[in-house]
Amino acid sequence: MIKQLKNNTKSSITLKGKEKREAPQNNKRYLKSRPSCKVTFRFPKDAAENAHRVMIVGDFNKWDTEATQLKRTQNGDFSVTLELEKGREYRFRYLIDKVKWENDWHADKYVPNSFGSDDSVVIV
Repeated sequence: MIKQLKNNTKSSITLKGKEKREAPQNNKRYLKSRPSCKVTFRFPKDAAENAHRVMIVGDFNKWDTEATQLKRTQNGDFSVTLELEKGREYRFRYLIDKVKWENDWHADKYVPNSFGSDDSVVIV
């Protein structure tokens, strides 16, 4: 089971070909009360400048393309926080406007998938 939560953690980096700005970064907060971790996934507006809808699709939602939508933040990035069981690795990707698949720029690692590309992986 996953829970969607709200979190506004930011860090500053330089994106390829862009000036330094507040950039999205995934954030992990391990819970003391149970064996889970709140992970905030952020998808930068630079990767989807004209996007209307960004979904996160992966092991944690059984690859359901309609299950988990990211919300647009004030700076134009997209974000969602999920509570995931710790001690696991989760494959995932972002789906933009139901047509374009993208990986996470801040994934813990990438692994090949059966479609000839890579999946992002978050380790919790």
